[in-house]
Amino acid sequence: MADALFPDGKEQRRARRICVDCRVRARCLAEALDNRIEWGVWGGMTERERRRLLRERPGVTCWRDVLESEFDEDEVQRQQAASE
Repeated sequence: MADALFPDGKEQRRARRICVDCRVRARCLAEALDNRIEWGVWGGMTERERRRLLRERPGVTCWRDVLESEFDEDEVQRQQAASE
């Protein structure tokens, strides 16, 4: 599975799907962002997407705090939509 998370080109879409329902997605993405990891799909984001996010939000000092709160809000919204 590790190689599946370090794909080239169009295989990245498949790698991103692995992350969709992962319980540690926010922590995984935070690890990549906090440590400026350049390769692979982490927390459902490609290298290019992570670079863009880092450029857009340069003042973030702890991505784990930011992402876990955002991911929690997304989960609440998904659960509400599913119950309607």
